[in-house]
Amino acid sequence: ASLPQRSASGLRFEFDVESARWGDEPVAVPPRLLLGWTSGFHEDATLTQPQRAVRAGQRWTLQVRLRRPHGAMNPGGFDFERHLFERGIGATGAVRGAPPQVVAAAPGHAVLRARQAMRDAIERQVGDSRSAGVLAALALGDQSAILRDDWDLFRVTGVAHLMAISGLHVTMFAWLAGGLAGAVWRRSARLCLAVPAPQAGLVLGALAAAAYAVFAGWAVPAQRTVWMLVTVAGLALGGHRWPWPLVLLAAGLVVTVTDPWALGDPGFWLSFGAVGLLLASSPWAGASGAAGWSRAASAVDATAPVAGGWPRRLVDAGRAAVHTQVVATLGLAPLTLVLFQQVSVIGFVANLVAVPWITLVVTPLALLGALWPDLWSLGALAVRGLSAVLAWAATAPVAVFEAAAAPTWIVLAALAGGALAILPLPWRWRVLAVPLVAPLLWPPTSRPAPGAFEVVALDVGQGTAVLVRTHRHLLVYDAGPRFSRDSDAGERLVLPALRARGERRIDLLMLSHRDLDHVGGAAALLGERAVGALVSSLEPSHPLLATAGERAVPTRPCRAGDTWHWDGIRFEVLYPDAPVASAPLRANTVSCVLRVGLDGLPGGPSVLLTGDIEREQELALVARHGHALASEVMLVPHHGSRTSSSAEFLRAVSPRFAVVQAGYQSRFGHPAPDVVRRYAEQGAEVIASPACGAWRWTSDEPGFRCWRDSARRYWHHPGDGPAALLPAAEPGARAPGVP
Repeated sequence: ASLPQRSASGLRFEFDVESARWGDEPVAVPPRLLLGWTSGFHEDATLTQPQRAVRAGQRWTLQVRLRRPHGAMNPGGFDFERHLFERGIGATGAVRGAPPQVVAAAPGHAVLRARQAMRDAIERQVGDSRSAGVLAALALGDQSAILRDDWDLFRVTGVAHLMAISGLHVTMFAWLAGGLAGAVWRRSARLCLAVPAPQAGLVLGALAAAAYAVFAGWAVPAQRTVWMLVTVAGLALGGHRWPWPLVLLAAGLVVTVTDPWALGDPGFWLSFGAVGLLLASSPWAGASGAAGWSRAASAVDATAPVAGGWPRRLVDAGRAAVHTQVVATLGLAPLTLVLFQQVSVIGFVANLVAVPWITLVVTPLALLGALWPDLWSLGALAVRGLSAVLAWAATAPVAVFEAAAAPTWIVLAALAGGALAILPLPWRWRVLAVPLVAPLLWPPTSRPAPGAFEVVALDVGQGTAVLVRTHRHLLVYDAGPRFSRDSDAGERLVLPALRARGERRIDLLMLSHRDLDHVGGAAALLGERAVGALVSSLEPSHPLLATAGERAVPTRPCRAGDTWHWDGIRFEVLYPDAPVASAPLRANTVSCVLRVGLDGLPGGPSVLLTGDIEREQELALVARHGHALASEVMLVPHHGSRTSSSAEFLRAVSPRFAVVQAGYQSRFGHPAPDVVRRYAEQGAEVIASPACGAWRWTSDEPGFRCWRDSARRYWHHPGDGPAALLPAAEPGARAPGVP
């Protein structure tokens, strides 16, 4: 029921269910599923022949493993469960077991089939997959066709909003279609006597925009724009002269009624904010009634006579473009910082080039290629030219500005300042925007006091990523898993959490061992953050050490006995004993083990980070350190595998809280029930990331906090796992709050 999202490791697509069976018995499953059909993400992974045959609109018989919608819950992270809820997807799953079979095609799904045929045609015509992906996104709304590296480029340069069927493209299509329809309408006296040409142009333009949005997949931004256009056209057809604020509010009301969840979508606020700021900053913003609408109409009427002819038109168009970009950049910058904790510094200049190029050149070529495929080749050249310009712009010393998530009072002041900066007011009033916006640029951030420290175990699925923050330093222990060849936890989960917390530098990145569920996101962290040093048990030939060298990041091996002190906190490496000379047969056996505690207070609050050590390494640690291993918090070794968490080790550590970072309904069975039982027998509370989300604990506060508890909404399901089943160590141990 969607265009398949393809990568070398497999497919992802929405699937409408006609019937389902468990064995020989019919069962009820949600009517729409999100399925993945993968073949691994190793370097030589390729799609199988059955996978390459999947097309939108086909009927297949599949054997699948289903589970409830579940997404990672972290500060600053994407709400995947909300995304699925809004799209009506009741379960996610993976194709497994018996070979899938395609069955006879069903009638209907004409739009889906047409979109699939057009995407196939673009890929046949354009050999460059990067350019073909952008053309498919602009013509069909298939954003999944754009490669990750290109998305990173578009995000850094502030033009990502153009690489989809955005409101700008739908509005442009409606304007062109309405203008063409009005010009044709005026040639018939009978038609003009029946319906005035301006009204006919409004109606036909809105209908054309709706048809374009449907063909482009009826994505949420396109839907929003269509409802806005329909509302504005309906108000205009009523013959009344509405003030622009009421028109904007009416459009917002219609959009909210048709899609109540739009209020939680950043695109909703950016779209309406941009339109409102542009209208409010226009020269005719103060006019009302017929006068205001008349001035607005004359400002956009391409047929009205203008003194100076076409040269004057070009100058006015250039001024209007610069004015629009200034308003959008300055006015929306505070809102962008609030929503994403970052804003493109070079976005103003990049959009001056990209907006007209994408809107007037690339998008028309992407659409007209359906009539003459050679135009897609020309469009690919246009895309490559723009990408080269953007790549050059992205090399600016400061391409992106980041700021931590701010408290509510700072957010409200900054939004007011952004509006004040672009309103047509005297400058003595507009300069007040500076003190209103300034706190948003450097919001207050919560940091432990000297002599205290904070631990945040992020929700990264089947993998490990832990933040250890002292008063002035940050240590990141492991970087989360790699999900596919073009997706990893570093980019998708760890970096957004660092942005939300205002962490611009990693003083030390410790990678416990070479397994991909621990180092899969490390390259993204090295590429996006200043890293003071990299400590690991990686063999000297590992590619990540070469990447660190390219970025001038000092590296050294984990070695038992290494200690350092930050802000009154002592860090000690307990394992391994010697640096790793070559890739070990079992990387788990050389995992870096780190103990963090208060300096000079051996019995005080402490944390033991264990990587994936197994029973043999645990017993070696007990033999060497005994009860000196005692720690209030322990990261459960090897995600709760049966090969770890031996009884002797648990007695020596005697943790109060045992944190399990594992995947939801892990296919490895982590954490194992008998392992959970052993922790319970020791009096430890087991907290599993699928049930808790990001887990936060501080050395100077009682209890802990779960992000899934504090950020819960009605579309989130209650996480299941040990954290939901085992009692807390003491009443009220889990406190509400934000990591």
